[in-house]
Amino acid sequence: MTITATPLLKDGCLIVRGKTVLTGVPHNVVVSPSVGDSAFLGANSTIPSSRHVFNLGVLEERRFLCLFRFKIWWMIPRVGKSGCEIPMETQFLLLEVAESVLEGKDSPELSTENTFYIILLPVLDGQFRTSLQGTPANELQFCVESGDVNVQTSKAVEAVFINSGDNPFELIKNSIKYVCIRARFFFSCEGFFLSNLGMLNFFTFCYCICVFRILEKHQETFSHIENKKIPAHLDGFGWCTWDAFYTEVNPQGIIEGLQSLSEGGCPPKFLIIDDGWQETINEFHKEGEPPVEGTQFATRLVDIKENCKFKHSGSDNTCTDLCDFIHSIKGRYGLNYVYMWHALVGYWGGVLPSSEVMKKYNPRLVYPIQSPGNTGNLRDIAMDSLEKYGVGVIDPQSIFDFYNDLHGYLASCGVDGVKVDVQNVIETLGAGYGGRVPLTRQYQEALEQSVARHFRDNNLISCMCHNSDSIYSSKKTAVARASEDFMPREPALQTLHIASVAFNGLFLGQIVVPDWDMFHSKHETADFHGAARALGGCAVYVSDKPGNHDFKVLKKLVLPDGSILRARHAGRPTRDCLMKDPVMDGKSLLKIWNLNKLSGVIGVFNCQGAGRWPLKQEDEHMAIKPLSISGLVRPIDVEFLEEVAGENWNGDCAVYAFNSGSLSKLPKQGKFEVSLATLQCEIYAVSPMRVFGENILFAPIGLLDMYNSGGAVEAMDSTVDESRCIITINGRGCGRFGAYSSTKPKSCMVGKKEESFTYSVKDGLLTIELQGGCHLREIEFVY
Repeated sequence: MTITATPLLKDGCLIVRGKTVLTGVPHNVVVSPSVGDSAFLGANSTIPSSRHVFNLGVLEERRFLCLFRFKIWWMIPRVGKSGCEIPMETQFLLLEVAESVLEGKDSPELSTENTFYIILLPVLDGQFRTSLQGTPANELQFCVESGDVNVQTSKAVEAVFINSGDNPFELIKNSIKYVCIRARFFFSCEGFFLSNLGMLNFFTFCYCICVFRILEKHQETFSHIENKKIPAHLDGFGWCTWDAFYTEVNPQGIIEGLQSLSEGGCPPKFLIIDDGWQETINEFHKEGEPPVEGTQFATRLVDIKENCKFKHSGSDNTCTDLCDFIHSIKGRYGLNYVYMWHALVGYWGGVLPSSEVMKKYNPRLVYPIQSPGNTGNLRDIAMDSLEKYGVGVIDPQSIFDFYNDLHGYLASCGVDGVKVDVQNVIETLGAGYGGRVPLTRQYQEALEQSVARHFRDNNLISCMCHNSDSIYSSKKTAVARASEDFMPREPALQTLHIASVAFNGLFLGQIVVPDWDMFHSKHETADFHGAARALGGCAVYVSDKPGNHDFKVLKKLVLPDGSILRARHAGRPTRDCLMKDPVMDGKSLLKIWNLNKLSGVIGVFNCQGAGRWPLKQEDEHMAIKPLSISGLVRPIDVEFLEEVAGENWNGDCAVYAFNSGSLSKLPKQGKFEVSLATLQCEIYAVSPMRVFGENILFAPIGLLDMYNSGGAVEAMDSTVDESRCIITINGRGCGRFGAYSSTKPKSCMVGKKEESFTYSVKDGLLTIELQGGCHLREIEFVY
């Protein structure tokens, strides 16, 4: 009997691949088939409302991973087994299902347990936005809301996208792609079918057109990361002014920071001038009186130009304004990109409606209205303050003019891009504007159009944007912060930061390049954070105070020319970590995998015993204390390794441990144990062994003294004849370059010049010292 993978309702149960996923499904729940074996879940009500909460059924004894907003700005992960453990504001849900498969036609009694995965994505349905949540009775619910009492509905039939697959990473990727299929795909396919109708079954044609039209209403809103232009700053080392100065940032301090990093051999290639450069006013702070807590968030923007700190700057007044300053530091320190910070609504409290400069944008004071989903988790002091003091909101019809003027001015000053913060505030301002979804789209579209007009390379970093309104309105935005801030003075948040970004990358990494935020090179957790960013596929930037750097850490990340060895994808947890809690279960290590062009990389982190998840119930006897944890590492932990291995891969891998310097040979299914104390980590370069000639096994590792060694290997080729075998590697960077070789080569050439090398018969480690610059060069090993 053939079991369809398409979700269906039968006898009050939601069934996927013959497995019951939800029981007690109410009669008002509907399933609408989508593309392939996917579907949309929805429900009907007899009463129209701007906010509905519908029951989907009971979820029990299914291991799951969800990503939810624990506060209005940010998502974190949660694992569990039943509906009661799914928090409000869940925006991503992945279920693990064991599936019995018969091993042979003649032996029906023999079976093995395979695993498949089910993804549920609460999406945008017209003017409504969806989220998931659980109840104490293990019911799984979805909430649809418009954010405007005048925008109501009585049905939400395409609110939750559901799909299944054997590989969780492919499933997530394909599901996001299904949801964001472009409208032009619909039109091109419809045109194809119309022009080839004679070749198609009429009913097949009608079905396909229906599918495309179902998907069309979910399109035109956002794009998959593969269809976006990736900002070039990601491949260079950066410095952000935030932790170094906070809002007291000034030109002299920026010069000192750039100088000290450059003198230490790690020249920044991009700079983020964070909050503190704008002309703002706080109407609630009277001079000479102590500030009232919360009023700082009601500070409003009064001008698009820089404040007085960036005018007549420098001890000799050589920089007269922002334009002069930007051009000066670019020329002096070799910066390729300078980004400026601003909030989506101008500043935290928006713009000042009475400002003469701002009046042209028709702003008005609006008081935010938070969703029960936000206030039901953790309240945020910033939002509570804005509810009290209001936000100066620019008329949506004028928002492009505002961004166009602001970005046009910054571009004229030599600024290359913007970091746009406080984005989720828009979801609370939808009343009177058609609701949260249309307002978010208006702002997002205007922002992206302005960035495209004024800044090359799509230079936009989005921040505080973890609501699905923003995520599913991202057409061009290619970089977004993936977790709450790195907080150097909060010891209990260091492990949470690493785990949050890794898990959030499962979802966000299909839409943007996750930004892991800045960190401090001179910090007790610097190695921990640095290693994570090396395999995160993200920008690498610090916020050190001038002169306060640890160059031993930085030089494991940054090459002398200011470039970095960035992995190809978002760093994500390995498959065997997806349903485990690496922060609080007391036994699980966090393993993060990624790919380079010719190899894989696995980072292993002990995040246990140093912090607690917000809103997480725990054993009352459990205390925060250091723990030594052991776990298994396998080459197979690197997904899609075969895609970079090439045709001559023999199935074995060379595994190089960065900290210990050990090199091992393992089959793909092999494994070894690693033990780490709290806040310790190890990185393993996993390089497939290729067979060259008759019996030469070779695996490039890369720069041995860099966290992501394999990022230095760009390509590999070979020439084989009867007399010799030459293996040629295109590598970049300088320092110790290593590879596994089953036999000692006769000679080594770098740039056609013979160089000395070392070879260890014991483990097959072949090393050569790359001198000079960081340019791409040919390395030839002759056998």
